[in-house]
Amino acid sequence: FKSHIFEGIQTMTIRALFPGTFDPIHYGHMDIARRAARIFDEVIIAVYDRPLKSLVFTPEERIAMARQAVEGNPKISVMGYSGLTVHFCQKIGVGVIVRGLRVFSDFEYEFRMALANNRLVPEIEVISFITHEEHTFLSSSTVREIASLGGDVSSMVPAHVEAALKERFTELGPSQQIVPPTSMRD
Repeated sequence: FKSHIFEGIQTMTIRALFPGTFDPIHYGHMDIARRAARIFDEVIIAVYDRPLKSLVFTPEERIAMARQAVEGNPKISVMGYSGLTVHFCQKIGVGVIVRGLRVFSDFEYEFRMALANNRLVPEIEVISFITHEEHTFLSSSTVREIASLGGDVSSMVPAHVEAALKERFTELGPSQQIVPPTSMRD
């Protein structure tokens, strides 16, 4: 937290970090970031550079798409990072991690992650936002799979992300191995 003195009254600027792979960013992510920006002074969408899963887009592409998706909101910025999220928070002076919860299984995962992060750096708080009902089905993996099969994702992602997905899956061709087959093919 950074402290400011304003006419003898001390106020706090509270910065929050919204971490993830954002491969790709979708309307559910954007909703969480906007809602967090109503509460916190600054929200940083932090794009993780090398998660333990196959990615469709490079870190630079994901950062660019996220920046374009939140363009015009002065309280939201985007940056890339690597390593432990709590260590990145310490490095840039952020005291809050924002996460989104869609379904019950998210709660269990996020609960365990929050406890682990608290064990590592107790000073950093984790705040979870429950997604709006219209976004409960949305996940980046669902968007990737639908797009990889030529489906319409226009109601799930901004137009620039939809175009990037179409271009990438055209480049990769029908035999791409990035998006594993699941029930969407049935």
